[in-house]
Amino acid sequence: MAERWPECARNIKGVILDMCGVLYDSGGGGGGGGGGVPIKGSVEAVRRLKSSNLKLRFCTNETQATREKFVLKLRRMGFDIDVREVFSPAPAVVSILKERNLRPHLLVHDDLLPEFDGVDQTDPNCVVIGDAADNFSYRKMNDAFHVLISLDRPLLFSMGKGPSDERHPTVTADGYVDNLSCAVDTILKHQHTQT
Repeated sequence: MAERWPECARNIKGVILDMCGVLYDSGGGGGGGGGGVPIKGSVEAVRRLKSSNLKLRFCTNETQATREKFVLKLRRMGFDIDVREVFSPAPAVVSILKERNLRPHLLVHDDLLPEFDGVDQTDPNCVVIGDAADNFSYRKMNDAFHVLISLDRPLLFSMGKGPSDERHPTVTADGYVDNLSCAVDTILKHQHTQT
């Protein structure tokens, strides 16, 4: 492999870097807040990649802050990064919502709400869930559940699904998504057996 690397490298047009755990260690301070420290050499590596002919983009599964807030956090750490270079779940979901004329009931972190400013949220016909942190409550979960069961074809968007980092364990949105999905499936199956 090492002998072939220079040949392969000539064909590379761009690089996509994950952020948390690749560029910086969150130290349990995820989101757009001030937590975290750059991983040794990562600021210089980004600088060198940007000065090359390669296109550079960043991706994150972050759903507790807008891209703008997240980028400000990384700039404070010394990274040269622009919002237009960051791919995250919320803008991707917003694009789908607009394309399909969907009106979401949002169960997301308050700091992420600005990402959805241009989306009609009246009379919801789907649910979008992300890492809502303290916004996960029985009432809010029940509200989302009632939206889903009121629909002929329930549609639930989950922004990020996966295990929490073993170094920074936390409850993720996964369990909430799974519970909503299971509850809706149960109700729908029961309704179909009644008809």
